[in-house]
Amino acid sequence: MVIIGWMGSGYILPSGDEDAAQVAETRAEPVAVAVERSVTRPVTLYFQAEGQAQPDRDTSIRAETPGDVAEVLVRKGEDVDDDAVIARLSTTRAEADLSRAREQRARAQREFDNASELLERGVATADRVSDARAALAAAEASLTAAEEVIDSLEIKAPFAGRIETLSLDAGEFVEAGAEVGRIVDNRPLTVAIQVPQQALSRIENGQTATVSFITGEEREGTVNFVGSAANFETRTFLTEITVPNEDGAIPAGISAQIRIPTGTAEAHFVQPSTVSLSPEGRLGVKTVDDDETVAFHPIEIVRAEIDGLWVTGLPETVRIITLGQGFVTEGETVRPSPAPDATEALAEKG
Repeated sequence: MVIIGWMGSGYILPSGDEDAAQVAETRAEPVAVAVERSVTRPVTLYFQAEGQAQPDRDTSIRAETPGDVAEVLVRKGEDVDDDAVIARLSTTRAEADLSRAREQRARAQREFDNASELLERGVATADRVSDARAALAAAEASLTAAEEVIDSLEIKAPFAGRIETLSLDAGEFVEAGAEVGRIVDNRPLTVAIQVPQQALSRIENGQTATVSFITGEEREGTVNFVGSAANFETRTFLTEITVPNEDGAIPAGISAQIRIPTGTAEAHFVQPSTVSLSPEGRLGVKTVDDDETVAFHPIEIVRAEIDGLWVTGLPETVRIITLGQGFVTEGETVRPSPAPDATEALAEKG
């Protein structure tokens, strides 16, 4: 009876084709997206790396001769000039050896003079003169050595710098060649960095570098060395930047951030949120063409900042999708809504 009543009513349910048409009509409505007009601008490119400040010179201080320490003239932490006397060893034994060497040299000279005079008279032989000459030469060598020992009793700074360590006390005995201290010259500093092989062509001697130390100090430096052989394990090249440090305010051994300008490029400034991946996994940005069609442009990030990215790979002028890019695909027609022009916001960037 229900079926007969329904047939008599004349009411017919919508067909499946009509449902599909309605769904298709709904889907045909373009997706609304927000777009922002962007124009390329010149931007300075940088190579950035972390490095460590090293002293210009750093060497051990050693005693050249054995002896007892008579006096220490400087203290650890003091700045000294080149060839400054750091300590003196006792001269008692060395002066005695010097006196003995002088007497032996004088005696050898007399022997040689006598032998030469007797040879002229025909009394002495040439062999005797030759022996005397050899003895004189040996005595002169001994005298020179004794004089050098006297000079080496003063332990001197090999160059101007700061006494970093000093382990000398008056009265103690030191052996020849013993390390008694360390001197450091950090005027200027040398900042060492490692440059990847793919960036090596962008770095060369003479380039200016901005060096920001972990202490907050910032100085301008100059690239003065670029290695020509890669590290076997890391495939990087040692590069050194010389940084003036005449006041000695920046200590050696601290970390530093280095930025070296390497050229310019025409790039767009975009927000990280506008960057997406293609189905193939390529990094890019979605834009809207003049016919309101979505386009995907692979990009390269050439400079990163706290508030955005500078990228290349986009046309000179584009409309970048800033909202809704995750809901549209390349080739799809969209309904863009203009966002505020970003050109004025970029006026001070680059």
